[in-house]
Amino acid sequence: MKVSQFLRQYEQGIREFPQIKLQSVDLAKSVLVALDLHGSKLIGINFNRAFLTKSNFTHSQLNWSDFTYAKLSEAIFNYADLTKANLTGAFMVRSQFIKSQLSGANLSHGNLAKSDLTEAILCGASAYRINLRGANMMKSNLNWSNFQEARLSGANMRESSGYQANFTRSFMKEVNLSKSNLSEANLYGARLSGANFQEANLQGANLREARLCKVNLRGADLRGANLQGADLEKADLTEAILDKTNLSQANLSGVNLDKTNLNNSFLERAILPETLHRIINFEVNNNFNYSSLI
Repeated sequence: MKVSQFLRQYEQGIREFPQIKLQSVDLAKSVLVALDLHGSKLIGINFNRAFLTKSNFTHSQLNWSDFTYAKLSEAIFNYADLTKANLTGAFMVRSQFIKSQLSGANLSHGNLAKSDLTEAILCGASAYRINLRGANMMKSNLNWSNFQEARLSGANMRESSGYQANFTRSFMKEVNLSKSNLSEANLYGARLSGANFQEANLQGANLREARLCKVNLRGADLRGANLQGADLEKADLTEAILDKTNLSQANLSGVNLDKTNLNNSFLERAILPETLHRIINFEVNNNFNYSSLI
């Protein structure tokens, strides 16, 4: 379909355009509200600053398309292919990206508050300073992605994978990351108070100077993780694995260390809970560095 024909039909009140092909056309700043474009081929299309509120892009091909600063609130992108798409600054509040493909996409400065990204694939995506407050990202793939200074407070990221992902200085208060894989992820300086990391894999993760007050780390795997200078006040580390974990200068006051494995951990200048000696079984943890407690 030619773009002129498409626009003319839209002006006539037609909103359903399933499976149309509009490759590499310019629709910048267009007002195209409540479109039904499911199953369409829209590769490389320019939707820069377009109004696409409540539009349906389910199962559509949108590779390399430009949605920069577009209005996409309550839009539906379920199962859509947005590989390498540019969504910088796009307004996508309450939108749906269930099982969508966003590998290598640019979502920086975008607003996806309360959106649904269940099982979405964001491998290598750029999401610098994105707003995902209250979003559902359960089982999403965030490997090698950049969420630096992102706003993720209250997001559901249960069972997600963020291998070597960058969450430096992100705001992640009360985020749910239980049973997630964050091995070798960078969470330096992240605000994680009240977060849920129960049974999460944090092996080799960088949590240096992170705020982890009252976090749930029950059964979490923190082997080789760096928590130097982290604030873990009143955190729950019951049955957590902290083998060779760097806890130097960390605040551990009020921490629950019941059945916690601290083998070979570094506790130099750490603020320790008063009950530490009663909690740790020194006979089992025979490699524990006693001098670090002096």
